[in-house]
Amino acid sequence: MRLSVIAASAFISLAPALAQTTGSINVSGAHARSAQATPASASFDIFLQRLWPQAQARGISRATFDLAFKGVTPDASIVALTKKQAEFSAPIWGYLENAVGGARIQRGRDAAAENAAVLAQVEARYGVPKEVVLGVWGMETNYGSFKGGKDVIRSLATLASIRYRGDFFRDELLTALELIEKGYVERGELKGSWAGAMGHTQFMPSSYMKYAVDWTGNGHADIWNSSSDAIASTANYLKGYGWVPGLPWGMEVTLPNGFDHRLNKASFASFASAGVRRADGGRLPSSGEGRLFYPAGHSGPVMLLTANFDVIKKYNSSDAYALAVGHLGDRIMGRPAIQADWPVKAARLDMAGTKDLQHRLKALGFYDHDADGRIGTGTREAVRQYQISAGEIPDGYPTPALLARMRGKR
Repeated sequence: MRLSVIAASAFISLAPALAQTTGSINVSGAHARSAQATPASASFDIFLQRLWPQAQARGISRATFDLAFKGVTPDASIVALTKKQAEFSAPIWGYLENAVGGARIQRGRDAAAENAAVLAQVEARYGVPKEVVLGVWGMETNYGSFKGGKDVIRSLATLASIRYRGDFFRDELLTALELIEKGYVERGELKGSWAGAMGHTQFMPSSYMKYAVDWTGNGHADIWNSSSDAIASTANYLKGYGWVPGLPWGMEVTLPNGFDHRLNKASFASFASAGVRRADGGRLPSSGEGRLFYPAGHSGPVMLLTANFDVIKKYNSSDAYALAVGHLGDRIMGRPAIQADWPVKAARLDMAGTKDLQHRLKALGFYDHDADGRIGTGTREAVRQYQISAGEIPDGYPTPALLARMRGKR
């Protein structure tokens, strides 16, 4: 079997702020617009004028540039899709119920059987468990059933031209042009999601450049049509971000009565000594360390996470997404569902409340990020530190009651 890494990196997760360079080209030929161009198309033309010198500096030929943008116009439908991502707005129990349902678990088991040999070989080579690769594949495209049909060049150009996520989409667009220039893909192959993610496991162009693998040895890392290439590429990606072989992503645990919740990050031996037990009755890992994660507060399930959970988050920075990937893989392998009850009737903070909470945490010196109304790792850790200072159970979970108590301490 001949393996070739076609070459790079990052999923759609979250980037910087766009620096536009100047430069001029003759807007004619492949991307000419009519004299009655709309403001959006006129702005798009200006974006392309400024993009050309940057593309040229990356080794893109004029012929490739014109081929890539021939007939391309901004996609108005994409802008609305930038406003919401379910990982940050749905309650985590609802998100997981949808993501790790019976049909997806069964499709995963079918995919595992159909690709058993490749999955075993890939796991042996890269050290990434097959169930984690299956979890990513299932979450991204439901095992290839929906890979997205949008023109990736058009999607990336639309997002870059409105400066969505700063430089991120501009850089991905330039990398997509490089893929065409170097002959790694044909222009027509570049189909994917509205955010420019491609193939069975939704690689961004930079991820393809660095991590795509030609597992089948036919000279082309075909993540769109070859499940084998996509499986190997996904494992290579996770390995590249530091996957630790032999270590699980995490597990549900139970805590003893009187547990000191200030014990958050420690060795597995320390957690075992403190009475922390796996919910499924298994043993904690014999070495290494983990951290406790309360996805819905201390009244809901408690997870003990490892460094590999953070590797999954390199694919998508949402805690809910990473938890879904890991749990889906577990269920595919026949492991039990999350056993503790979710606090489905508990009040939840809306976005405005979360922003208020973040502002207050920032004023108190616990939070140093933007108040964006989204509950991520930074917000959870700030809440945890505040809870410790206030003598509360430090589960890191923001609630309306917590915000009310903070408002009452003006």
